[in-house]
Amino acid sequence: MPKSKKFPVINYTSRDFNSIKNDLVEYAKRYYPNTFQDFNDASFGSLMMDTVAYVGDILSFYLDYQANESFLTNSIEHDNIVKLARQMGYKYASSGASSGLATFFILCPANSNGIGPDLKYTPVLSQGTRVASGAASFVLVEDVDFSDPANEVVVAEADENNTPTYYAIKATGIITSGTLVQEDVSVGSFEQFRNIELETENITSVISIIDAQGHEYFEVDHLSQNVIYTSVRNTKSDKHFVSSVMVPIIVPRRFVVERMGKSTIIQFGYGSDSEIRTNSVADPSDVIMDLHGKTYISDRGFDPNKLMSTDKFGIAPSNTMLTVILRINDSSAINAASNTITEVVSSNFSFTDRSSLDDGKVTTVIGSLEVFNEEPIIGDTTTPIGDELKHRIRAHFATQNRAVTAQDYKALIYAMPKAYGQVKRCMISQDPDSFRRNLNLFVVSQAPNLSLIPTTGTIKENLKTWIGRYKMINDTIDVLGAKIVNIGVDFKVVSDMASENAQHSLLRQCVQALMSRVFFRHFEIGEPVDISSVYTVLNSVPGVIDTVDVNIVNKTGGIYSDVPLSISQNLSSDGRRLYLPEDYIAEIKQPDLDIQGIIE
Repeated sequence: MPKSKKFPVINYTSRDFNSIKNDLVEYAKRYYPNTFQDFNDASFGSLMMDTVAYVGDILSFYLDYQANESFLTNSIEHDNIVKLARQMGYKYASSGASSGLATFFILCPANSNGIGPDLKYTPVLSQGTRVASGAASFVLVEDVDFSDPANEVVVAEADENNTPTYYAIKATGIITSGTLVQEDVSVGSFEQFRNIELETENITSVISIIDAQGHEYFEVDHLSQNVIYTSVRNTKSDKHFVSSVMVPIIVPRRFVVERMGKSTIIQFGYGSDSEIRTNSVADPSDVIMDLHGKTYISDRGFDPNKLMSTDKFGIAPSNTMLTVILRINDSSAINAASNTITEVVSSNFSFTDRSSLDDGKVTTVIGSLEVFNEEPIIGDTTTPIGDELKHRIRAHFATQNRAVTAQDYKALIYAMPKAYGQVKRCMISQDPDSFRRNLNLFVVSQAPNLSLIPTTGTIKENLKTWIGRYKMINDTIDVLGAKIVNIGVDFKVVSDMASENAQHSLLRQCVQALMSRVFFRHFEIGEPVDISSVYTVLNSVPGVIDTVDVNIVNKTGGIYSDVPLSISQNLSSDGRRLYLPEDYIAEIKQPDLDIQGIIE
């Protein structure tokens, strides 16, 4: 029988130069004892072994290095970290930007009786308006409505009879650093998943892409997403509380933006015009959840970001010219100190009925525009690298772009852009009467005078659409209005002060202490009123010997809400707390009048 072949014993754990060379020497001595006998360090044979050991050491190093670079925890090279971030859905931005509030002023003609501005001449300052502070340029990113009743109005000019002729109106809007530039890109014959590297540097965002035929391409998070949410100006009665309505739009022409270092690359899908098989506008009733009531339509198992039947990842442009509008930033000039943004570079006004207005007054209104920033505009000019970038990636990946917990929903609701309306307080809880694990979302808004008001239907619609982008598929949510219950505080304290003036002064101090230390903020929905803290604060006021009594009263009718609350039934057994149902929110509407006391 033939002898079985013996395989050499190889130590695969030897990976550095010395261990590899020692293994080679032992291997030669064992298997080539008569052929190779010169193991002198200066011999040619030793040179060959050193060469093989050297190559093995280098290969082991690169093998370990590449293995480490494949994992976010061990990765070192910045480009590799960015690529791993892309795999985990994190959008890397290499150019810094800053944003903040700018204050705008215009002069508006007085109405016929001189009392208040003529609202026909209050325009809307459109987004895209450019302002500057020295070398730093900023762009208005939202419309500013000067007819909003929340704006501050003061008399600016008057005639010889002291009758106001012009009023100054103060409004605010969000601005972001950067300037808009245009880059034209020529596109040849059809190409699947076309990549276009833009030549412009320091790009912070791609504003729009339009081809020569007038087709617009929209940026999406990923090419499989074919629904975006756009803003339509709200024309309903609550337009001063919510300026825009969120509308889902199907976008067959779309692109994604990838950034690597200073390079910006836009990528398209591989579909053609024949892939468009649905309407361009999605029906909101098919995308958002039902708004009111317990009778609801079951959620279907689909992603609201994907409504088209095509799987071509969007329409790719071909044989055309693309006009790309970009916002760029010089990272050395994105910040502005307070009151330094004073120059209006360009503006765009729109009036409700321009043809019916006096041209001279319109010219005065447009020419009177002024701007300044009350607070500094500060942004991060440094590009996140290394460990900082890794932490951002992990934090982003953990969210999975979905709202899972109650805190996720709250953070999501408070993050809804101001243009779609704002919610002052929200609370989410599971519906105890539902067999489908339905969630109840209670919300309340705030009026310009800082008092609580019911959330309007438009805001609820926007909130439904906003949540629909992130909610879990098996979550059904009813957006409901929280019940506002107005309360007052009556207290009685004992003091050693004899004079009436001293007692009046002490009473003012007690009221002020309660306003600044107990009732300085709005309550949360369902939050109990801590009566013991009222005792504690009053007893800490200098001159108060003891707090005798504190009563919480329910105020209804007139300027107050009509929501009743039985104080005795909701008071804790020890009288320390007033508990509220989960859909109630307590409010002291007028602290100066609703907090009253007696000095004995």
